[in-house]
Amino acid sequence: MIDFGFDKLALIGAVALIVIGPEKLPKVARTVGTLLGKARRYVADVKAEVNRSIELEELQKMKSQFETAARDVEQTVTNDLNAAQQSFNDQFAELGNGFGGSGYSGSSSADPLPELPPTYQRPNKRWRLKRSAVPRWYKQRAGVRGHVQSGAARVARHRPKKV
Repeated sequence: MIDFGFDKLALIGAVALIVIGPEKLPKVARTVGTLLGKARRYVADVKAEVNRSIELEELQKMKSQFETAARDVEQTVTNDLNAAQQSFNDQFAELGNGFGGSGYSGSSSADPLPELPPTYQRPNKRWRLKRSAVPRWYKQRAGVRGHVQSGAARVARHRPKKV
């Protein structure tokens, strides 16, 4: 990198004063300063873009590593689960064969697993609605609210009527 000391900057300033002249020197200095500022911002933007691209590559590598690790874990879990299911089925079949020879008259050996209960289904659309033992006419007489009313509707309802 170019190293500018105080003596070099003073020499450049003196040459610029002689070549450009004292009237135009402040305007030229401002122009040079703005151009240097733009150049620094451009370099900083390029550096930031390069850093972002490097971080993006690192994140993509990390993502691929996590995906492969997740796939490996999923594979091992499914393999272990399949092995356990197979061993359970084998042991259940052996138990079924053992009961078959001793006069057990249970389910047939073709269907070794018992039938599962049916899945839960909601009774109807209004299953969350609470049912009350108190009749509606009693609630109305006692002043229990049956539905929600806004404040303005309540005021309008209870406002005395003009004669």
